[in-house]
Amino acid sequence: MRDQESFVPVEDELDDVTTGEMELSERQSLRRVPGLSTELTDVTEVEYRQLRLERVVLVGVWTEGTVTDAENSLTELAALAETAGSQVLEGLIQRRTRPDPATYIGRGKVDDLGAVVLSTGADTVICDGELSPSQLRNLEQRTKVKVVDRTALILDIFAQHAKSREGKAQVELAQLQYLLPRLRGWGETLSRQSGGSGRGGGAGGGVGTRGPGETKLETDKRRIRHRISRLRREIKSMKTVRVTKRSRRSRNAVPAVAIAGYTNAGKSSLLNRLTGAGVLVENALFATLDPTTRKATTSDGRLYTLSDTVGFVRHLPHQIVEAFRSTLEEVAEADLVVHVVDGTHPDPEEQVRAVHEVLAEVSADRLPELLVINKTDAADEDTLLRLKRLWPDAIFVSAHSGRGIDGLRAAIEERLPRPAVEVRAVLPYDRGDLVARVHRTGEVLSTSHLPEGTLMHVRVGAELAAELAAFDVERQGQAAAGSRS
Repeated sequence: MRDQESFVPVEDELDDVTTGEMELSERQSLRRVPGLSTELTDVTEVEYRQLRLERVVLVGVWTEGTVTDAENSLTELAALAETAGSQVLEGLIQRRTRPDPATYIGRGKVDDLGAVVLSTGADTVICDGELSPSQLRNLEQRTKVKVVDRTALILDIFAQHAKSREGKAQVELAQLQYLLPRLRGWGETLSRQSGGSGRGGGAGGGVGTRGPGETKLETDKRRIRHRISRLRREIKSMKTVRVTKRSRRSRNAVPAVAIAGYTNAGKSSLLNRLTGAGVLVENALFATLDPTTRKATTSDGRLYTLSDTVGFVRHLPHQIVEAFRSTLEEVAEADLVVHVVDGTHPDPEEQVRAVHEVLAEVSADRLPELLVINKTDAADEDTLLRLKRLWPDAIFVSAHSGRGIDGLRAAIEERLPRPAVEVRAVLPYDRGDLVARVHRTGEVLSTSHLPEGTLMHVRVGAELAAELAAFDVERQGQAAAGSRS
């Protein structure tokens, strides 16, 4: 008989698993994760929020790592659920070697989950993983409530936060790609009719009873495929505009810096602090999806761009990465990646690993990287000391208070690519346009004013160097020597 005490407190100590076998009690239990409930104490507020918020129970399968890793993952799922507008009632973890292929948490534990759903009054179960169509169907049939997986939850958040035409198209594409293999229709209900066409007749099937459900399902799938093709064409055309803007910056030899990092690490706040961009800042996951590019200037007058990108998260759905590939290519085309890490997060190493995984998917993992630990004003000293030992070359800043921002600017300037061609030229005073371009895109080593013009010792790109060749001091001297001879 199955153990009635199937839910055990998460504080119970677990022995380290050193072999492939697990303790029977661990494998047979769902562990409650404390501190995830977001129920409100004010009765009137509760009644109001019940009208607009889904009441959810979170479920995770702990297959590897420590209990802290499993709890951090479910805590992040709770933050995602709250961002989507849900009210978290309970968080549960089951220890397994791998998720059950039929029901995700194991057939016996589904009844326990159903009991928790019934006792809490939840109307939705959110699983901390991507469920197969059969797992989704089986869980819904057994628990009698809606079941959502981590991927669908993230897609829902993206749909809420997408503002631009490109962002909305990218999110819709990701949602349809996720929905297509999970589409269910009348075919499931009418399958009994089409399955009983034996000689004995009976209550099922026969000629004329097969097909309507499947026809409706196939029609829906065909429409979704058509919409996916159309969205891909639209996103491709938008990508052309993005590539054109990027090539214009490249032609003008303007270095590009991409700000990447985990969601809610403070990327937008950092962009605002560095450039005064005025980007939306909110203490929420995936608050900004649309990339923002702003101009910035080095202390010696060189121009460069800073781009804020979509935030990453552990197990970021591949549909999102694929749909946002054109946006993420902004990172791949950058000269420097400023990788922002939340210094107050309980597991920053996991954040860094998750970001590196996504950067590798868009071929941006080989770019120069500047690690920036943000929110130092809210982190305790022990944590900061540990992070400094872990990443000694990182820059520690607070976008909120402004501490360390000057050091970050200097570090960015130091890592920007420098123009390749060194030129000494005397520019006539009526060529102020060239002087301005040199200051904007080149590196001015020295300058002085002569009667015939401005003597500038600079490093510039090849294209501008060709325009300055006519005023090159050395070339003019060689020409004068040739004419005398």
